[in-house]
Amino acid sequence: MWAIVEAAGWPIWTIIAASVVSLAIILERLYTLRRGAVVPSGLLAQTLQEYRRVGDRDELLQKLHGHSPLGRLFAAGLRNVHGSREVMKESIEDEGRQVAYQLERLLTSLGTIAAMAPLLGLLGTVIGMIEIFGSQNGSGANPQQLAHGISVALYNTAFGLIVAIPSMMFYRYFRSKVDGLLVEMEAQAIKLVEVVHGERKNGS
Repeated sequence: MWAIVEAAGWPIWTIIAASVVSLAIILERLYTLRRGAVVPSGLLAQTLQEYRRVGDRDELLQKLHGHSPLGRLFAAGLRNVHGSREVMKESIEDEGRQVAYQLERLLTSLGTIAAMAPLLGLLGTVIGMIEIFGSQNGSGANPQQLAHGISVALYNTAFGLIVAIPSMMFYRYFRSKVDGLLVEMEAQAIKLVEVVHGERKNGS
């Protein structure tokens, strides 16, 4: 492996750095965007049960806010439970924008790496071509320098694509997953509003 890196020349190090950052982002997002951590099953039922038992106490709101992204939406809604249905929904939407920002964190960086890696490979290819042309002299081409230039060109092109393809695949996957999680969180938050305000109306 080290021999390949040496043959690829110094441009390969930029691609290796991009691959390390990409891998770190992918692993972090895989852990953070777990469905059970973002939209825990049964949280809506537990929240309604606790609300009916203790009301909108600060203990419940703090517990929900620190529980999960979905819990943050529930906490935002219950903070305004004594307002109108529209006020409660607006507070959930405001919190939802912050939650969406957190879920989408680092995805732009991953997409940038996916777009940048082929360009870094192209840079290595150009440098390799320059070395190839530089090997030409009055007595002909220097075989060793010619071979090195070809190695730089080909290895950098290949490594650039090797980094770009999975980065783009995971970027698209994470974007789709975040969109799906946000839709589900919105649906559950709206259900919370409808149930709570329905109970208040029936109880009044």
